[in-house]
Amino acid sequence: MRYLITGGAGFIGSHLSDKLIEKGDEVIILDNLSTGKYENVAHLEKNRDFKLVIGSILDERLVDKLVDGVDAIFHLAAAVGVDLIVKYPLESMTTNIRGSEIVIETAYRYHKKILITSTSEIYGKNINGPLKEDDDRILGSPLKSRWSYSTAKAIDEILAYIYCKEKGLPTIIVRLFNTVGPRQTGAYGMVIPRFVTQALTNKDITVYGDGNQSRCFLHVADVVGALTKLINAPDAIGEVFNIGSQEEITIKALAEKVITMTASPSKVIYVPYDQAYERGFEDMARRMPDTSKIDKLIGFKPTINLEGIIRSVVEYYKNKND
Repeated sequence: MRYLITGGAGFIGSHLSDKLIEKGDEVIILDNLSTGKYENVAHLEKNRDFKLVIGSILDERLVDKLVDGVDAIFHLAAAVGVDLIVKYPLESMTTNIRGSEIVIETAYRYHKKILITSTSEIYGKNINGPLKEDDDRILGSPLKSRWSYSTAKAIDEILAYIYCKEKGLPTIIVRLFNTVGPRQTGAYGMVIPRFVTQALTNKDITVYGDGNQSRCFLHVADVVGALTKLINAPDAIGEVFNIGSQEEITIKALAEKVITMTASPSKVIYVPYDQAYERGFEDMARRMPDTSKIDKLIGFKPTINLEGIIRSVVEYYKNKND
């Protein structure tokens, strides 16, 4: 198979590229390297089954040319991370809505299967759990940029669903819950790499809010394993799937675990949301996925626990800084 991965030089996209190349597939990456990094895929450049195209999903002619030449598409390109969304809301909305619209429209033009990565942010402030794919979305005011990402990704999902239902485009939607692992940066608000880099440099670990909010983390290897199975599963077409773990931990406890595992003298300090992001920022108290749907279809189960995830990130940053 020949795949196009939009945003393929990013954290998840680069690991997905590795997985597909390892399976013997061909991979073309489209990435503008705004948040993705060349170093994530540099090791693949000598492989004849790999090609990196530096460009934007907003470039309709380029997208058209690339989609025409592949068998299927993984659409990962997006402005991600709470920090980035809050700081650059207009740019993020343009990328996440218009960019996805172009990719989906082009996939339809050439009738190519497309897997679209969405987000657990879809559920907003819904703290029930585990969250099922058809659970309600509970969002704050549209005047708060915190919710623009959730809204943009919901539009992407609706667009993909309509193209599938009305026009027969084979689409698959996945909602990712806190994917973590090597190559992830803490620059855009991702919590585990931020905690790890702070601990390794003996700096204070900054927990936003009171630290009682809880999350579930999944290793990127488990994510890309699920993605490669889903795109080849006929019964996945027209469906949406949660991909995540149910190993829940508070952010406060996560910070302490990182300190323990790195043997760091770092202390935990608490930073109000208003100071960390923006005035009136709203966060979710809890976010846990129900993964029974994807388990039933492809037998999905996490293979790396939280300690294994943290260990992999610690090793990555230690090796990177050597």
